[in-house]
Amino acid sequence: MENKYENAANSVMDFFGVLSKEHSEVASGFMSINNAVMKDDALSIKQKELIALGIAISQRCEGCISAHVSNAVKLGIGQAEIMETIGVAIMMGGGPSITYGQKAYAAMLEFIGEDSK
Repeated sequence: MENKYENAANSVMDFFGVLSKEHSEVASGFMSINNAVMKDDALSIKQKELIALGIAISQRCEGCISAHVSNAVKLGIGQAEIMETIGVAIMMGGGPSITYGQKAYAAMLEFIGEDSK
């Protein structure tokens, strides 16, 4: 099976490396925000990854979907939680979120090691 979503997540990180060299102020600014937000606080890092995934679906960002599903699976977030997040994103984003929810579902299956359905 081709690892489409893993490749997409890696591609985002690869470009971030380029951005770090070519426009370091933007990259470091983004990382400052990321590091300030993506830690356990009033919301857990798991909750924040699910929020980020929901936004990625509603914003129709396939690279973001790939990265946040990858992060979610690495954090031990289960299929049921990801599916509920997809549902909330569809509720908030309407029909287009169904299409990108499917991409999040396929990414989840890839990252947890199941064949796409």
